[in-house]
Amino acid sequence: MAPKKIRKAVIPAAGLGTRFLPATKAVPKELLPIVDTPTIQYIVAEAVAAGVRDIILICARGKDSIVDHFDIAAELEDRLEKAGKRELRRQMREIAQMANVLTIRQQEPLGLGHAVLCARDAIGDEPFVVMLGDDIIDAQVPGAKQLADCWERHGLGTVALMEVPREDTHMYGIAAGQAMDPRTVRIDRLVEKPKADPPSNLAVIGRYVLPPRIFEILERVKPGVGGEIQLTDALAVLAREEGLLGYQFEGERYDAGDRFGYLKANILYAMKRPELAGPLRALMKELVK
Repeated sequence: MAPKKIRKAVIPAAGLGTRFLPATKAVPKELLPIVDTPTIQYIVAEAVAAGVRDIILICARGKDSIVDHFDIAAELEDRLEKAGKRELRRQMREIAQMANVLTIRQQEPLGLGHAVLCARDAIGDEPFVVMLGDDIIDAQVPGAKQLADCWERHGLGTVALMEVPREDTHMYGIAAGQAMDPRTVRIDRLVEKPKADPPSNLAVIGRYVLPPRIFEILERVKPGVGGEIQLTDALAVLAREEGLLGYQFEGERYDAGDRFGYLKANILYAMKRPELAGPLRALMKELVK
């Protein structure tokens, strides 16, 4: 029997965004814009392009404005209509119609694994995709769809992989295993931020297609450092007991949770805009001088 299609996505959005203070003192980091589009809108658009219709946001207190962004803003739309800005009004309505957005509170910061576990009742007995808002993937075929396609081919949980320099492996979860094809690996080892002797240079990036059984595993995983439930620990159990694949996605990944990565994403996305590319290119030439 063919695996079920991916129709639901979990997006953890409960973090405080301390690396972007003071900007995130009152504005959720997920709403910080890349050019003029909130970071989380790129994530939701990627999920929708992968066939997802239900978005489950795992939020904390103070994140209500994220939900508002994906709601209808009647007063704003009315003002745009009266000003004759119908195209802009249409774009605002499209944001509200992108997907069905459900929010669940993560009342305590108990780790990524706990954030995923919070979505158990909303997911039910279906496979789903987990998408971290800090990872922006710019690809012709959306990153989440590449993983969903891998899931449909093999019927096993799949995580996104990216080659990184060996000297940077200590900053990532690192996966290793047997190659099934040029992009797919059957994972047999997962090491979270190895201090020495990484098993490979394949880093796990913030996209995961997971079977519903991951919830049962998360419930029995013991809290790790800081009392947090680590998703990586549950993935290691899943790899051992059921099987887990890694897929080296095609495309560019930007770490929007890092200040330089965020700036890089802004510059490169701005270069895609005809009205911005020329002036920006001229500015960079001037700066090089």
